[in-house]
Amino acid sequence: MSSSVTTGAWVAVRGGTDGTVAVRIEDIDGRRVVRARTSSDRRRGALAREDGESLARAAHLARESRVPLLIELSSSGADVSVGLDALHGWGTAAASVAACSGIVPVLAAAVGPVVSGPALLLGLSDLVVMDPSAVAFVSGPAMVEAFTGVRLSPQALGGPGVHATTSGVCTLEADDAVAAMTELLAYLPDHTDGEAPHVPTDDPVDRVEPELRRVVPDHERASYDVRDVVGLVVDDGIVCELWGRWSPQIVTAFARVGGRAVGVVANQPRALAGTLDIAASQKSARFVRLCDTFNLPILTFVDTPGFLPGKDLEWRGMIRHGAELAFAYAEATVPRLCVILRKAFGGAYIVMDSKGLGNDLCLAWPQAEIAVMGAPGAVQILHRRTSDQDRRAREEEYRERYLTPWPAAERGFVDEVIDPADTRRALAAGLRALSTKREVLRGRKHDAGPL
Repeated sequence: MSSSVTTGAWVAVRGGTDGTVAVRIEDIDGRRVVRARTSSDRRRGALAREDGESLARAAHLARESRVPLLIELSSSGADVSVGLDALHGWGTAAASVAACSGIVPVLAAAVGPVVSGPALLLGLSDLVVMDPSAVAFVSGPAMVEAFTGVRLSPQALGGPGVHATTSGVCTLEADDAVAAMTELLAYLPDHTDGEAPHVPTDDPVDRVEPELRRVVPDHERASYDVRDVVGLVVDDGIVCELWGRWSPQIVTAFARVGGRAVGVVANQPRALAGTLDIAASQKSARFVRLCDTFNLPILTFVDTPGFLPGKDLEWRGMIRHGAELAFAYAEATVPRLCVILRKAFGGAYIVMDSKGLGNDLCLAWPQAEIAVMGAPGAVQILHRRTSDQDRRAREEEYRERYLTPWPAAERGFVDEVIDPADTRRALAAGLRALSTKREVLRGRKHDAGPL
């Protein structure tokens, strides 16, 4: 990862205030941004009222100037010596950062301890980077031990590994947090009405890739790395994966096709066979909404046998969280292109941007299996009293008749069954055709979708 470069003049904002937050308007790698940084050198980065007001001013400037907001946090929380004024200042900052949502990208970096209220600023951000020294939590180890009797170190409670694998707060782990934010910013526009920077490439958009015919194994239960598929399709094989260690059965990533930034959502057969659970639904829904907000076309690669079954999952709200993903795709207005690689069964097929949810272009590979369920399950329901020998024959008959892309293509649910080697060409052509897509949005205060 290359280091970011600050270029050109910069302007200090509220430079005369006596606080721990510094705000500047500056250029980073040719992009104008508003950058707010807390300093842990004074009062361990504790935020007083004026610090909250500085953060609020930074967010206001970013929103009014229509440029990205970058926040670097290292703070022990509200300044206890100041009292309620400090809490009021943090509330002011939180309200102003929240007002940026959906208007300009908000990227946050945890570069040290981020405790209590300031930790919630990470949750208000679109993308979060954590460096190895960072820890983030609302209630610290002492309070956790007092209430639960469990003793944890700060890193075990809220280190980068925890937030990258369990909570989903951390988008990227990086030694150089600012460079990582700059890398992410390269795939995003300055604001919701803009487009991400176009990056010229020598990789032909009509490139035929024969390796795609071999990357998915013939055996239906054999696994493979879907990132190999994505890498063979996008420009120069460059994929910027986000939340890579959180819910690894779904891959979310930035990439480019023909120089244009896109968002990628893909089932990962290497982890839990690519099934969807609560975290996978949350992760992909959040990413789809981010792409839709900032005008990134969404490429969806489907290979999933369904939702992961389990009592705990159902009790924890699999219905509600699974609906998040369906809702995110259904309300997205950017170009949406879907490629069914292998399995696409049941409700999971629907929520992975099916034609029923309104995708613009649905492609399928010849080995794709699109059905309510796989052959063993279907035969168990339809012919449960048959002998084992007859059941095997019925399963083979079911596979030949139903587990192909052709019934879906005949009904218009799949637009074209393509040679896998032509996937890049077909997607690039689809993106060009949809580049002028515009949808008329209904006037409403906001949606009330499942969160």
